[in-house]
Amino acid sequence: MNLRGKRILVTGGDGFLGSHLVPRLAAASGVEVAVPRFPEYDLTDREAARRMYRDFRPEVVLHLAAMVGGIGANRANPGLYFHGNMAMGLHVLDEARLHGVERLVLLGTICAYPKFAPVPFREETLWDGYPEETNAPYGVAKKALLVMAQAYRAQYGCDFVTVLPVNLYGPGDHFDLENSHVIPALVRKFVEAAESGAAEVEVWGTGRATREFLYVEDCAEALVAAAERLEGPEPVNLGAGFEISIADLAAASGVEVAVPRF
Repeated sequence: MNLRGKRILVTGGDGFLGSHLVPRLAAASGVEVAVPRFPEYDLTDREAARRMYRDFRPEVVLHLAAMVGGIGANRANPGLYFHGNMAMGLHVLDEARLHGVERLVLLGTICAYPKFAPVPFREETLWDGYPEETNAPYGVAKKALLVMAQAYRAQYGCDFVTVLPVNLYGPGDHFDLENSHVIPALVRKFVEAAESGAAEVEVWGTGRATREFLYVEDCAEALVAAAERLEGPEPVNLGAGFEISIADLAAASGVEVAVPRF
C-alpha cells in the first residue's frame, strides 16, 4: 500500500513506541497523523471507539494502544490488563471493519509466546503452549486479537495484519521500577548507584535468563514497512534475531554487577 496522502490514525501514538512512529508515518504519508488521546477517546468504551472513527475518518490504522507494565504491574493488575487489552482491541478492530478502513496493523507481543518456546522465537511456535504466567493475561489477550484479525480477514475481507515486536528500548522509555522493562530498569539502577556511590548493582535472578531487544526507532521503521508491504494473515516477529543474557546486558554498562549464584 502506498501511504502517500492516506489518512492515518495511530492509537497509543503518544506512547513510547508511538512517539517514534508518528513522525515516520507523517513523512511517509505527507499528511498529519491522527493521534486520539485518553481520556477523550477511552477505547475500552465502544462508543468512544466509534466516535474516534467518525471524527478522524482514517483509511489506515495502527493499533498500538495497550495496558501493560513491568513485572510488578503485571502481577498487580492481571484482570485489568486482560479486560482492558481485549476491550480496546475488540472495539478498534470491529469499528475498523464497520468504517471501511483500508488497512489495519495490529501490534501484538512476544508475551504471547509459550513459556518454554525455543529462543529466538519463531512464529510457527506461537501456539505450542501457554505463556509465562506473569505475562499471560496481557499475552493471551493480544493472542486472541490476532485470531480476531485473522477471522475478520477470512469472513469480511478486512486487510488486517499483525506484528509481534520483541522487548523495545530507547529514548522516551519508562524508568519507574513498577512499569519499566529490563533495560530502563537497569539504567535506573545504575544511575541511582552512581548517585549514591554504591560499589555494586544487583540484578534479578541468576542473570542467566536471556532476552531479545530491539531499538525503538528500528521498530518504528519496521511498522511503517508493515503498513506499506506486509501481506497475509500470519503474524510476523519484529526483532534483532539474537538474545543476550541479563548478566551480559548489565555488564555492558561497565559497572560491577553482583549476580546471585544458586
